[in-house]
Amino acid sequence: MSLPESGPASKQLIDRAVESGINFFDTADLYQKGLNEIMVGEAIKGKRDKLVIASKVGNQWRADGSGWDWNPRKDYILSCIDKTLQRLQTDYLDLYQLHGGTINDPIDETIDAFEIIKKQGKIRYYGISSIRPNVIREYVKRSNIVSVMMQYSLLDRRPEESCLDLLRQNNIGVLARGTLARGLLVNKEPAAYLDWNAEQVRKISSAIQKIRTSSTTPSLAALHFVLGHPAVTCAVVGIRTPAQLEEIIKSAGTGFMDDSEFDNLTEVLPANRYNDHR
Repeated sequence: MSLPESGPASKQLIDRAVESGINFFDTADLYQKGLNEIMVGEAIKGKRDKLVIASKVGNQWRADGSGWDWNPRKDYILSCIDKTLQRLQTDYLDLYQLHGGTINDPIDETIDAFEIIKKQGKIRYYGISSIRPNVIREYVKRSNIVSVMMQYSLLDRRPEESCLDLLRQNNIGVLARGTLARGLLVNKEPAAYLDWNAEQVRKISSAIQKIRTSSTTPSLAALHFVLGHPAVTCAVVGIRTPAQLEEIIKSAGTGFMDDSEFDNLTEVLPANRYNDHR
């Protein structure tokens, strides 16, 4: 969702990412009203068999373009997959995700839609993108999801309370997004985030800066915290510029911080908790 709205610029970023060994790309029909899928599709031509491509469904743009509405109905999901495949110029998705979810959704109907298109060979696997514990628990019990995308970082440790261990126990991978907390953990001026005020954000940002060594950068420290949890399969990082991509590539190629540094970071702020959707 962070790709620039320029086809050549996006292709350049994806080409460089693939060259560096990055092979998982996540998009959605919601992003830029489908343009994001089109740009990814153009960029992955000739590379498809080397990559894991994921997209998402469930947010329906209004006809007048003024916004979108939540639609997890079976007929809507079934109507979207072919359009997504066409935009991505591929015969199948490796992963198709429900782009949200509430406890009041027709969950069994939604699951049925994913199972149908899986049997049709249009997707290999399906998952959900949700931070709601009550929704996640229902899909764990009632579906064959293989992944949950959720926000997780040093500033958002809510998944630790009930979700991460549950998913690990059920062999369901976590795709962590928001790992850099909108850049607040790396290079942005401290500001309020979730329940934390600017001063608390400054504390954790300062702690990350202090462990900067020849082998550890702030980006790596933030990513290492997330990837250190055994439930987490990968960190999905938004990239807008070549400089941001190079920083991530550099971080991925260096050593991890030691256990004492890791422990020090987790002690700066207590783990926060979900207040809603429990």
